[in-house]
Amino acid sequence: MDYQAKIQVLQDNIQKVIVGKPEAVRLSLVALLARGHLLIEDVPGVGKTTLAHSLARSLGGTFQRIQFTSDLLPSDILGVSIYDQRTGEFQFKPGPIFANVVLADEINRTTPKTQSSLLEAMNDFQVSVDHRTYKLPRPFIVLATQNPLEYQGTHPLPESQMDRFLLRIRIGYPQEVDEKRILQGRRAVSSVEELGPVISAEEVLVLQRCVEGVRVDESLVDYLMAIVQATRRSEALALGVSPRGSLSLHRAAQALAFIEGRDYCVPDDIKSLAISALAHRVMAKTRWRLGEGRTEEEEEILWGILQETPIPR
Repeated sequence: MDYQAKIQVLQDNIQKVIVGKPEAVRLSLVALLARGHLLIEDVPGVGKTTLAHSLARSLGGTFQRIQFTSDLLPSDILGVSIYDQRTGEFQFKPGPIFANVVLADEINRTTPKTQSSLLEAMNDFQVSVDHRTYKLPRPFIVLATQNPLEYQGTHPLPESQMDRFLLRIRIGYPQEVDEKRILQGRRAVSSVEELGPVISAEEVLVLQRCVEGVRVDESLVDYLMAIVQATRRSEALALGVSPRGSLSLHRAAQALAFIEGRDYCVPDDIKSLAISALAHRVMAKTRWRLGEGRTEEEEEILWGILQETPIPR
């Protein structure tokens, strides 16, 4: 299999719909190939759900979309055991979490109890229902969206949930020329429904195994750890990066190197991903005292740490 050709075809397929946002598309592929999950956080109408849907339709596996609402229950996600009168036994009916790609739309609109039902699935790729454990299909990725500016009727994701996401990205407003193409409609931009799978689930698993073999020099591991340790010592942060965060940045750097056609990492792989991989795992002391959610302040603090941390030569 020509790995780079497969990745390029996948990227091109998504960009038929997501116009002018190659970085957002590339980071979504980083999350997929690193066996991680992706949180897409931005204002309404910039294509958060479209990006997630486009990635899902480009893969050959199964896809489920869950619209998170205040009355959603854990069983609506995981599944439920139903009594079968013919056999006299309970039979488990899998929920929408049993898919290769799960779109958790507006994830912060549901209650913490329902949010927590995703924790085991995202961390261990399995769910436990009625004292039994069920494995999830592979590959498995959760693509979640949320609006960071709207707080009425929402439940901010707790630290344990945020820590399960490999990356948090923003799409941003399109450039004027790209928005013009979007306004021109089908003549210039494909719709999500027109996308077909360009890579199978089995091929994704092969690519994920290849990512694990990307070399990370010890000096780069030391560089990554210097960044992480700086977040834990920072006077401006009440919460530093967890060991899961360190591992996430390490895996993401391997995936980025592989996407760019290398079997080894370079310092820029770590530096360019640090904000997306770590900013949602830390909390500024000012926000912590006020009881507010994460803002761009955490990104500014992390950027300062990156500027001060020596890059290995």
